[in-house]
Amino acid sequence: MSSLTAKQSPRRNRPGIRAEDWCSWSTPPLEEMDTTLAFQQLIQSRVRSDPTDIEAILQPPESTDEAAWQYEQLRQICLELNSLVTLLEQECTYETCPEMKADEWQYLCAAHPSPQPCCAIDYIMHTLDGATALLNSHRHFPSRVSIPEPSIKQFQNIARRLYRVFAHAWFSHREIFLESEFTNRTV
Repeated sequence: MSSLTAKQSPRRNRPGIRAEDWCSWSTPPLEEMDTTLAFQQLIQSRVRSDPTDIEAILQPPESTDEAAWQYEQLRQICLELNSLVTLLEQECTYETCPEMKADEWQYLCAAHPSPQPCCAIDYIMHTLDGATALLNSHRHFPSRVSIPEPSIKQFQNIARRLYRVFAHAWFSHREIFLESEFTNRTV
């Protein structure tokens, strides 16, 4: 094991760590992060620091690739959306939500060869799985630090579909949405 300098202190949680000390290490400035995961680490550090300060979480560092920053924000949304979906699974079933709706809007599921109706929870799972698979696709996103121009066009599509999950939760399962928001501050 190599010795670490003060600047390179390990960022890990030790066995037996108290909950209030979980991930309590300081985050080095972006310029000192020599990793392809720098944006992800910075976003997650900001979320841990103050999950209610949405502007700070979304604000890209100076002179960064805006597309790479947006890419990591979408990955973070997918990551955090899993906790809402876990809560929804208890109440959002084929019987209670046979269609994917938000207010008066009905959505067709794009996970099939041709768009078709799905019950809401299946639509949500297909959407989250599809977004995660696309964001992890080496064909569309070969690097996490430089996003190819054609792949940037996927961002709007991903965001629109993920928004529908939030909209369904808001209009059809408001208590679960608010519980998730209070607990996790995902939106």
